[in-house]
Amino acid sequence: MKYFFSMFFLIIQTSNYEALELNDYIEKINNGYQIIDVRTQSEFAHGHIPSAINLDFYDSTFVTEINKFSKNEPVLIYCHSGNRSQKTGIIMDSLGFNKVYDLKGGYLVWNP
Repeated sequence: MKYFFSMFFLIIQTSNYEALELNDYIEKINNGYQIIDVRTQSEFAHGHIPSAINLDFYDSTFVTEINKFSKNEPVLIYCHSGNRSQKTGIIMDSLGFNKVYDLKGGYLVWNP
């Protein structure tokens, strides 16, 4: 993982994490990849991407639960706007996941 500092932002670059635009993300869904929704249970209950599994980013068991997924298969993640899922991507990269795809803009772009 590489860190780049600018005047106001810390930009994290990793080879295992990639944020995708909606159309590219949908293409990955069609490939049958694992999908993890990292929003709260309440957010998930109000709508979610079909086949997504809900793991609340704020839950104390979050990292333990994420670590149960296959690290060798690509994983799709998303949250409400992209903030929690970006943090999740960094966590998953540090846990050794091979490929993590995030929905750029989160569920807001899925269901505007």
